[in-house]
Amino acid sequence: MDSYQIKKLKPEDYNKCSNIWDMEKKPKMAKMFYDELVSGNRITFIYTENNEFIGEGSLVFQNNDPDYTIPDKRIYLSRMIVKEEYQNRGIGGIIVDYLVDYGEQLGYEEITLGVDTDNTNARHLYEKKGFTTVLYIGEDEYGEYVKLLKKLQ
Repeated sequence: MDSYQIKKLKPEDYNKCSNIWDMEKKPKMAKMFYDELVSGNRITFIYTENNEFIGEGSLVFQNNDPDYTIPDKRIYLSRMIVKEEYQNRGIGGIIVDYLVDYGEQLGYEEITLGVDTDNTNARHLYEKKGFTTVLYIGEDEYGEYVKLLKKLQ
């Protein structure tokens, strides 16, 4: 395996994430994430190999959904994604572990995430990593999804 690094994303490098996912297809989402990054409400970590952006995952401190965030208690793991041709190599697991550890170090008791119900690979990974409590099953503009919770510490 190539040597990899996980580093905190700087807002000025945000556009490099388009190497991982198609930002132009989701301009509203891309702008919202950028604004949260700049405001400090979102920390994004980038998984790189040989300085190429391969995967990313974020932690969000506050959003309008109490299922996802409770100040100083529950943090939200948002937008964990690995570039398609690098999937199924364990990179997602490395990113999830990193984000969970980071949330613990910040003193959070719980971490949550949302995953599309038809994304069986991601769902399996999250359950394997301890996201086993189902908070909610619902639907939004992108389809049916489930909110999962993991206790920390």
